[in-house]
Amino acid sequence: MAKAASAPCPICNRALADGSPAPFCSQRCADVDLGRWVTGAYVISAGASSEDDPESSTPNPLDIDTHE
Repeated sequence: MAKAASAPCPICNRALADGSPAPFCSQRCADVDLGRWVTGAYVISAGASSEDDPESSTPNPLDIDTHE
């Protein structure tokens, strides 16, 4: 049975070698990726802010008036 084709290395686009630190082709590419995370080159979008949609926000317990 043939081995399934895998995606190329996301850093250099080379084919992955057997025993490589997936999903990277080499430890160097894995280190480059880690460096990009550490320096802030990658950003995860947070989507819409809860301040933009007040109905989806959770009330702050400190804002609730308990004195009647």
